[in-house]
Amino acid sequence: MENKKIKIGLIGLGTVGSGVYKTLKNFDNIEIVKIAVKNKNKKRNIEDFDESLITDNPYEVVTNPEIDIVCELIGGIDPAFDLIKTAIKNGKHIVTANKELLAKKGEEIFNFAEENNKVILYEAAIAGGIPIIMPIKTILAGNEITKIEAILNGTTNYILTKMDMQGASYNDVLKEAQELGYAETDPTGDVEGFDAAYKITTLATLAFKKRIKIENVYREGITKVRTEDMQAANDLGYKIKLVASAKMDENGYADVRVHPMLVSKDSTLAHIDYVTNAVSLTGHPIGHITLSGPGAGEFPTASSVVGDILIIAAELGKTDYLLPMMRCNHQEHADMIDISDTQNKYYLSLNAKNNKGVIGNIGNICAECNISLESIVQKNVLENNTANITVITESCLERDMQNAVRAFQDSKFINSVNSLIRVQNVL
Repeated sequence: MENKKIKIGLIGLGTVGSGVYKTLKNFDNIEIVKIAVKNKNKKRNIEDFDESLITDNPYEVVTNPEIDIVCELIGGIDPAFDLIKTAIKNGKHIVTANKELLAKKGEEIFNFAEENNKVILYEAAIAGGIPIIMPIKTILAGNEITKIEAILNGTTNYILTKMDMQGASYNDVLKEAQELGYAETDPTGDVEGFDAAYKITTLATLAFKKRIKIENVYREGITKVRTEDMQAANDLGYKIKLVASAKMDENGYADVRVHPMLVSKDSTLAHIDYVTNAVSLTGHPIGHITLSGPGAGEFPTASSVVGDILIIAAELGKTDYLLPMMRCNHQEHADMIDISDTQNKYYLSLNAKNNKGVIGNIGNICAECNISLESIVQKNVLENNTANITVITESCLERDMQNAVRAFQDSKFINSVNSLIRVQNVL
């Protein structure tokens, strides 16, 4: 196929699709044959755009006999799932940026691709422009990766960074992020942690070589993080980030989750700000590495999509079994740890009556729940004769911490539990 142009079909011409179109125009060996869009009449911000390529029927792309590679860039399950299966059935290799589809239907779709001897590449689905899938599959293939800590959502990282830098409230920064286009009109997928959960599900499956089920991934968003928590974290030597983490313990159990976390100012993730993403991997023999860069956007994400296209294009016609290293070849499901059985340190913010015995009461409740305290700080007494108290615990069971929270809510000394945020365990 050296002298033959590789024929591409695009499904979706939004932000990422436009970046892919513009980038592929620079390659003489690539030809875009058909592009499926929702609205054929929408004005495109693309110079010298060939309108004849457009269709509003995506099945014209996935069944087109000319097309070698189908690029799915619309996201979601329906109709993307059926379109990809139809494309595979019709002899197409697939490049996708669809993190939700991979997290929820990955096992089915990869098995289907293998049955039909087709390749699915998905570098853009995890961390935008940051190369992470290819490195894990190739240059890091000799490593046993045991831990991932990552910032995988630019919207939430932007919001938390602005709250930290400006002392602004969550609601104010969210509104600003929406006006700037960093957050959707309905930001639920980002701020409630769904987007990061989809990404860490696929990333952990890849790194641990065992399938992770999305329904077993603990997820908590950033909507309850307060400006006061940001200030308290800074005073204690931390930053608050939405961290997607995955860890494989010595017994082979996986702990995969997304939630806000106090990360040490000495850690790399503490300095990943605004819309930047980062993935930190721990394994043997590599030790510890971090890859960071733009996690979203037109050209960063297009960079990963186009890279995948070119990888497949380079192999077409040279072998009957393309890219064996990049294929999904693990069938075993990981045993998962429930969040209640995990060990964590915690940051706890309480509002208490300014009475004698309050600190003692907090200490007693923690002791009764098998929790040791690393620090407890009471700052100013407020005008209503209450005090805000900040507690950092030693590592303890999540189940015990939740029991303590219930006991605080029932205590006559405690007015409210303002915040409970897990703290990064630095080993």
